[in-house]
Amino acid sequence: MKLKLLLFVLALALMAGVALFRPCRAPAGEIASTYGYKVLEPIRHGNLTVFPVIAAKSHDTAEFITLDEGLRSGEVVVTESGNISPLMRPRHRHGQITPPQYGGGAQVNQLVLVNNSKRPLILLAGEIVTGGKQDRVIGKDRLVPAESDPIDMSVFCVEPGRWTGASAKFDSYNGAMAQPAVRGKAMAEKDQSQVWAEVGKTKESLSRMASPPAATAIGGTTSYARVMDNKEVKQQVDSVAEPIQHNYQSLIKQLRNQNAVGVVVAVGGQIVWADIFASTNLLEKYWPKLVRSYAAEAIVTKAKGYEADTKKAQEFLNQLQGRHETVDSEPGLYRHTEISGDGFRAFELTSLLPKTGFDLHIAKMAE
Repeated sequence: MKLKLLLFVLALALMAGVALFRPCRAPAGEIASTYGYKVLEPIRHGNLTVFPVIAAKSHDTAEFITLDEGLRSGEVVVTESGNISPLMRPRHRHGQITPPQYGGGAQVNQLVLVNNSKRPLILLAGEIVTGGKQDRVIGKDRLVPAESDPIDMSVFCVEPGRWTGASAKFDSYNGAMAQPAVRGKAMAEKDQSQVWAEVGKTKESLSRMASPPAATAIGGTTSYARVMDNKEVKQQVDSVAEPIQHNYQSLIKQLRNQNAVGVVVAVGGQIVWADIFASTNLLEKYWPKLVRSYAAEAIVTKAKGYEADTKKAQEFLNQLQGRHETVDSEPGLYRHTEISGDGFRAFELTSLLPKTGFDLHIAKMAE
């Protein structure tokens, strides 16, 4: 009798366990998200379609500072690699102050950053810094600790032809973000010549679309940032970006309780990119520069004659399992994971700071 009772209790426990850990199933016609993200109905304008993404959970990201915030406040300094000695904190050894020693000069794919703020700094691949001897684009997501020593930034030049500068320091130039085609070459290919080639394609396309005076101005600069800042180019980008920016900003406020955290992006009817953040707060900080980068991609891309739908956007976002992963990390600070899959690359920046352990940013590109 006792044996039968014991078997009955075990059977009930097993049934309860199966019910508890049963995977969530989406309603008929919907695609279940294995990462807790849900794609909503799109916002469209011209050649650009943006699918808002909400998450099951939004994390507390108040302790982090962005590059734009740090440069504006002066707490973050970016300079050429040959000018870092004045930025270094003296090191104390045996009671003596020993100034750090550095050699070498400026290099195309190297900049140095110091985070003097009391908060960890987020760097996103695609962010553009202007100044020094050449404008650069950041090639990889990473975290920089609070009150850091100088760190080597992985960058690519987006201003071929110039190697002079009155100042070695850099600015974020109105918070510019490279369009997905340029970001992708820096992040996935990690090849300077391919970054330059993509910048050249964009410049050529915009020049063909511009009036003769604007085309002359575009042709007279090698700076990607200044091409995008051309009055006519800005008007074209604004015509696409502003309606979507305002619509989504309004939607973010409405969806704050539902944790709006990112977007899936389609250009010319084809899904090309996704940016997902750990919180609504982080998304709001990056949204103005991101939407302009998407709009820049849209105005130089021909429409394909069809529209991406919500189902395809959800499928694109769900697929994050790849054939190969490359992991780079700084223990106790961050982990960067690059995932190569069938027709996509994904990049995850995970915070390893105390009381975090979550993905700060996920970028995904179609290939």
